[in-house]
Amino acid sequence: MLKLPIWITNFKHYETSTGQKGLELAQIHERVAVETGASIGITPGITDLQTIAKSVSIPVIAQHVDGIDYGKHTGRILPQSVKKAGAVGSLLNHSERRIDPEILQEIICCAQKAGLCRILCAESPEEVELFAGYDVDFIAFEPPELIGSTTQSVATAHPESIAQAAAAAGDIPLLVGAGINSPEDVKVSLELGAQGFLVATAITKANDPEAALRSFVEVMKITAGRRLQAFHSVQY
Repeated sequence: MLKLPIWITNFKHYETSTGQKGLELAQIHERVAVETGASIGITPGITDLQTIAKSVSIPVIAQHVDGIDYGKHTGRILPQSVKKAGAVGSLLNHSERRIDPEILQEIICCAQKAGLCRILCAESPEEVELFAGYDVDFIAFEPPELIGSTTQSVATAHPESIAQAAAAAGDIPLLVGAGINSPEDVKVSLELGAQGFLVATAITKANDPEAALRSFVEVMKITAGRRLQAFHSVQY
């Protein structure tokens, strides 16, 4: 469903990434994905999701769903509706939408029942280790204090935590976020065990989002290719 390594841009609800501007940003991501062959996904706001999903061919991911099935749930987000709107998955437990641990498993179960890929966000290597026992497809490691930073990233401030989180995730692919703002951050994160990225600010607030995205995914593809080549060299 989602090919590795993968770049996912979280649109959040910035003025630059909602409504018509959100659609244009989604089309930029599709163009870059087609022209580079990179695996790229996007997470638009819930009110833009269906329009965007119908307009692009790349994976569209919801920012959140609730642990509900069909019924009386005014104001909540039904996983089945998100799926029917064209989403392939959902973020869960983002630092800006943390979920009570008592209901997190229920939400994961409802998302799985709806056929959605589950991307579970964690704030520390210890939380990654806990979530590795959950029925999820990806774990996104994002120290909250670095989210949105344009001067520091997890790759520069705490690179050892990426390696720890990758080891703790086990067989679940680890995505990295929180201040990823340079191609070097991408290179370092992949070398430390990441298999993808969940990023917002570096794209949604860039003066030239397309140029920024191309610079990131180019390094992602090159570094991942070298890792794969090194792996095969060791095997043989």
